[in-house]
Amino acid sequence: MQNNIIQSLFLSCIFLLSCSEPKQITLTKLEGSPSFNDAKLSISSITSEGDKNIFSFDIENYELGAQTNNKFELANSGKGQHIHFIENNGPYSAHYDNEVVKNNDNNNKIILAFLSRSYHESLKNPNAYVLTQIGDSETYDLSGEFMFYSRPKGSYKGKDIERLLLDFYLVNTKISPDGNKVRVTVNETEFIVDKWSPYYIEGLNKGEVSIKLELIDNEGNLVDIPFNPVTRKVVLE
Repeated sequence: MQNNIIQSLFLSCIFLLSCSEPKQITLTKLEGSPSFNDAKLSISSITSEGDKNIFSFDIENYELGAQTNNKFELANSGKGQHIHFIENNGPYSAHYDNEVVKNNDNNNKIILAFLSRSYHESLKNPNAYVLTQIGDSETYDLSGEFMFYSRPKGSYKGKDIERLLLDFYLVNTKISPDGNKVRVTVNETEFIVDKWSPYYIEGLNKGEVSIKLELIDNEGNLVDIPFNPVTRKVVLE
């Protein structure tokens, strides 16, 4: 009897220890998305009306509002494919038609817009984005290197917390095993990425998650460019 009690206590301790063990955070390359290699985004005009800036885009070979085949079971927009619109590497806004209206605060801003699948993965072909700037004077060299943060963003619930899309946008730079890289820090877990690709994060616990992206050179030094590094927080509910 006593042996049975001891054995039960031992098994209970093992169970409790295994339950309290933290999950292992992993970063995995996402492969097999529809390519949309012929898709094209261009800007036809930027106009001002009162305190608003109006950005009008031309889109070819890509249907805004359509659903992309989401075989990866990532968080998905029910409104379909869209444009990610980013000002000064802030959080993007999603737009489902070819006109974007933003407040005009007369500040100098660099604007990145790119086509996005319905589950928020960017199209990375060379014709699928626009980089421009607005403001009273030009302050950025648009021929220089840039890295923009895209996903993850906001809060996640239910099944969506199991796999988070990590996506960023590179302009005028490449990453490779013997060149620049992106250092990704999820909470305190660090990864080095040497291929421009979407990835997904797994093994996260509920609560606040911190994601930091750094464009680094081959020696591990931070590349001196605007908006580098960038840190965002998301919430898993």
